[in-house]
Amino acid sequence: MQLLKWVLNLLLVCSMLQVFPLPLAQTICSEADRAALLGFKAKILKDRRVNTLALQRPERDSTLYMKGTLSSSLGSLQFLEVLFISGMKFITGPIPESLSNLSRLKQLVLEDNSLQGNIPSGLGRLSFLQTLSLAGNHFNGVVPLSLGNLRNLVMLNLGRNSLTGSIPSSFKNLVHLQSFDLSFNLLSGFVPEFLGQFHNITFIDLSNNQLSGHLPVSLFNLVTLSDLSLSHNQLTGSIPDQVGNLKSLTSLSLSHNKLIGPIPASISRLQKLWSLNLSRNGFSNPLPAISSKGVPSLLSIDLSFNNLSLGTVPNWIMDRQLSDVNLASCKLRGAFPKFRPDSLSSIDLSSNLLTGTISTHFTNMTSLQKLKLSNNQLKFDLSELKVPDGISSIDLHSNQVFGSLSSILNNRTSSFLEVIDVSNNLISGTIPEFTEGLSLKVLNIGSNKIAGQIPSSISNLIELERLDISRNQITGTIPASLGQVVKLQWLDLSINRLTGKIPTSLLGIHSLRHANFRANRLCGEIPQGRPYNIFPASTYAYNLCLCGKPLQPCKGKKQEMVQ
Repeated sequence: MQLLKWVLNLLLVCSMLQVFPLPLAQTICSEADRAALLGFKAKILKDRRVNTLALQRPERDSTLYMKGTLSSSLGSLQFLEVLFISGMKFITGPIPESLSNLSRLKQLVLEDNSLQGNIPSGLGRLSFLQTLSLAGNHFNGVVPLSLGNLRNLVMLNLGRNSLTGSIPSSFKNLVHLQSFDLSFNLLSGFVPEFLGQFHNITFIDLSNNQLSGHLPVSLFNLVTLSDLSLSHNQLTGSIPDQVGNLKSLTSLSLSHNKLIGPIPASISRLQKLWSLNLSRNGFSNPLPAISSKGVPSLLSIDLSFNNLSLGTVPNWIMDRQLSDVNLASCKLRGAFPKFRPDSLSSIDLSSNLLTGTISTHFTNMTSLQKLKLSNNQLKFDLSELKVPDGISSIDLHSNQVFGSLSSILNNRTSSFLEVIDVSNNLISGTIPEFTEGLSLKVLNIGSNKIAGQIPSSISNLIELERLDISRNQITGTIPASLGQVVKLQWLDLSINRLTGKIPTSLLGIHSLRHANFRANRLCGEIPQGRPYNIFPASTYAYNLCLCGKPLQPCKGKKQEMVQ
């Protein structure tokens, strides 16, 4: 064979023991596996030089792993062209300085491990490098200026670390870049003007940093750019009219910044744009009047939480076959708008001034998965709400919804439904029985007029993570079966008329992070185990006679130490 290509996945990690005199990592392989691999190597009579080393956690068995640090002996593989180590969460420590000796290296991918420390400046000497990805580790410090020497780089990904400082000016030399990702770091300073010189670039993601200043006009001359994300920064100013020049753009995300002014009409020239997210800025009226032929590929739009005052949903949004419409806090008024029903999968019209009913609007929306209409003035009976079987999330909190929970929680409730939030409404009746097979993760029915008891069938909600029934008129005792809801993280039973004890079975919920039993008629000893005996005393305030840590000791019982 011309070149011996070593591909080491986690099922062959033991072979590392004979490749390197100094171990790259501690392995979990057995002596039998090690002997078998050494026997295989003994029968290889002739080979050339190692040019590829790839270690990746297998998708089918995440329990297999390597543990340890990267050995400096890796730097002795002088003919190595590809070094790929990914998904090894137990590989820690720094990148060895010796890797800068791998002068033939073309691809260096050390992503989604637990590597730490500074990025070695010596990597800037790997002049043949085309791909550099160190994403998803724990690197800190500044981005080395020397990386700007890697003039052959096509892909650079340093995302999901804790890097600080500004984007190095030396990066202006990386003119062959096609993909540039520095997202989810702590970078500050401006978005560099020199990005406009990357004429081959298709992907830029600088989101989730602390970048400030205006959007550089040069950025909007990149005719090959298809994906631009600058969301979750501190950018100011307005969107330049030149945004219409990005003729290849498919996705634009500028959300969670401080951008102002009107959205430029030139955005209508973006023929390939399918995702537009401008939410949580300061954009104001007027919204551009876009013809039926403008942005013809648009599928997803998010203009939520700006300074827009739309009144009604514009026709150019209403008449399209969109999959996601997010117009929260856009000062929409009047009746619920009638969208085209055949394509919508997600609707968020929360925090508006919508009134009236929504009784038949969703009957034909067979693709609908998420419905969020909270914080409006909608008034209808829950029994009128008809949603498709595949819906996963219903959020109607803070409206004037009335009726009984049994309209949406019954033996016909879809197993796809994961979130129900109907809190702060006018719902009455009782909590219905919960059937087996439900997939609910969030159930929030707080601040209503619900009476009756908590059914013991609550134990059927085996996926439940958040339960809030506070501020109702619930009576009876807390069922011991609640302790079987072991994935629960948030529990609020406050301001009801519950009696009896807090059952000790709740000690079986080890994932609980928040609980509130305040303002009921509970009595007896608080379960004496974590986290119940270390929650603040306010968790149990205004009950009849609760005792035990964190409250006063129960009468006749010596207070035990916190477990």
